Amino acid sequence: MAKKVKTIKVKKVWFDKQWTVQFGWLNAGRGGAGGGKRLFRVIGEKLPFEALNEVNKRLRSQGVRREGVYVAQDSMGYARYIGRGRIFSRLRACRDRHKLEVKYFSFYVVEEKKHEREIETLLIHAAGPLLLFNTKKKRIDMSAGAIQDYEGGTKFFERRYKKGRKSF
Repeated sequence: MAKKVKTIKVKKVWFDKQWTVQFGWLNAGRGGAGGGKRLFRVIGEKLPFEALNEVNKRLRSQGVRREGVYVAQDSMGYARYIGRGRIFSRLRACRDRHKLEVKYFSFYVVEEKKHEREIETLLIHAAGPLLLFNTKKKRIDMSAGAIQDYEGGTKFFERRYKKGRKSF
């Protein structure tokens, strides 16, 4: 697989004493597949919450859809909240509710909206028990994500309890 070449388009979108947030794009390296469909249109990885408004402004000024999957992380970088929808308003609300718990955020604007639910489910499964779920939605029988969250036509393996008990 060809190495991707990172190109920085704008030196600084936001900065403070510790961090600089830059905007850029990936070019396919020599021999890269370049012609195939990409999954993501824009990503942001473990950015400080203080940069939220500037990143949002940058995307808005470029006419980029700001809906997708988002993750709020604690000071150690662990995912604490994962969701999908209007990225920046949801992250702002999460930060306001959990000021002491969340420090960083990641987001993924997906090229085809139909894949958002699948990506959200994968992230929820990977994050495990550290997630802070909305208590209004929390139930004893709730599991993090389900087979039904994936796109129709997907082949799968599923674990089931014996004797007809609930599957997870």
